Amino acid sequence: MEMSFSNNIQYITVFVLYFACFIGFGVYQGRKVSNEEDYAIGGRDIPGWAAALSERATGESSWALLGLPGWAYASGMSCFWVLFGCAVGIAFAWAVLAYRIRQVAEEKDAISFVDLISKMHPAMESSIRTVSCMVIVFFFFFYIGAQLLGGGKVFNVMFGISPATGMVITMLIIIPYTIYGGFKSVIYTDCIQAFLMVCALGIAPILGFMEIGGMSGVYANGIFAALHKAGSSYTNILGGGSGWAMFAGVLGGFAYVFGYLGGMPQLTMRFMAIKDFKNTITARNIGIVWTLIAYFGACSIGWLGLAIWGPSGLPDPESVFPMVMLKFFHPTIAALFIVAAFAALISTADSLLVLASTEFSVNIVKRYFTKDSDSRQELKFARIMTALMAVLALGTAYVVPSNLIFKIIGYVWAGIGDPFSVIILLTFFWKKFSAKGAFAVVCVGMPFTIFWVRSGLDAKVIPALFMSFAVSLAVGIAASIIWPNKVAA
Repeated sequence: MEMSFSNNIQYITVFVLYFACFIGFGVYQGRKVSNEEDYAIGGRDIPGWAAALSERATGESSWALLGLPGWAYASGMSCFWVLFGCAVGIAFAWAVLAYRIRQVAEEKDAISFVDLISKMHPAMESSIRTVSCMVIVFFFFFYIGAQLLGGGKVFNVMFGISPATGMVITMLIIIPYTIYGGFKSVIYTDCIQAFLMVCALGIAPILGFMEIGGMSGVYANGIFAALHKAGSSYTNILGGGSGWAMFAGVLGGFAYVFGYLGGMPQLTMRFMAIKDFKNTITARNIGIVWTLIAYFGACSIGWLGLAIWGPSGLPDPESVFPMVMLKFFHPTIAALFIVAAFAALISTADSLLVLASTEFSVNIVKRYFTKDSDSRQELKFARIMTALMAVLALGTAYVVPSNLIFKIIGYVWAGIGDPFSVIILLTFFWKKFSAKGAFAVVCVGMPFTIFWVRSGLDAKVIPALFMSFAVSLAVGIAASIIWPNKVAA
């Protein structure tokens, strides 16, 4: 069910005005960037409310507005497990990890995620730094590619533009302010995005529930009626399966918790940049409340789509969010809400670009090629790297292994989020965790994830999101026991 609005001036006007203001604001924030620390971590002076909104906008990406509603539309109540897993992980990260990470980052003067974990394990600092940087850059090409795929889908639904062309336009929107303003521009533009996203996910379901009861020609006049009519697999929180398949489905959804436990660099950077301890409390409260509203809203939108079109009414479940917006709202309001889908993917893509370029600049270029450069030269190199990363990521978007955004994000979270979460957790909560243990996790996590997914075991046995965490944890513990840190005499 494809809809084209290429001749509708209202849609075009909303998009153009919003993103013109958005890009302008981002470039304005970039005027305050004067050195590499400003570009990489915002001068370590970000207020709690801004850090929380930015972390949420970045963390949700296009999957919260496209992937999660699509999952709710296609699977019914069983999407509860991914919602529950993510909510638990986010709450734990803000309540338990955020202030610890901020404090250690300041003490060690770390300006990037890899800078932080390598300095926490000085005995293997150089090795951890180099391998971790390579892991992040490799996987983030796929992560950015997922955001561009989301942008292509939104443009296709809104204007009838081909998804490939939509991906190019998406990147052209992101490039100017990201290259110029770096982390600080991204943080404050993320705040705008987060506000728009939570409005779309909070308001749209309420209005949809009010309208669906009186609509004609729909699959059902309520979400509960639609779930029951679609069959027992939609009403069963376990997905209607049995045996191992049921267990693997539940585990695969809940396993998203592991990626939020400090292991996603673009999210941990928000913790590192918070101004002080008091601001971490403010950030914690805002982050958790935002999450609860957004996740419930995302699932509700998927279920509304089920009530309107039925389980087979949409050929692409991940188009349910823009289709619901177009169904219920005046074109101008619908366009504004669909901009929220763009807001989600842009907030992630710009953060990934800045982080990947910063990691490469700080840990590779600066250490091996530009050791004697001054602060202005370092800033210049960081911007050049961001531009190069943007071009390479756009190319990657055309060869990603799956067209399903949710699957792609899951692949990336297993490869990056799980191993790095293990390093963060063991570093803070197990005194015997050694530098060689941390290095072993970095070395094993990525190859294992690639093997597990490519072999098909991810779909047939146990999801990679869980297995990558379990294997990384076992490797980290075993390596630390075999090769403990040397005790100073």
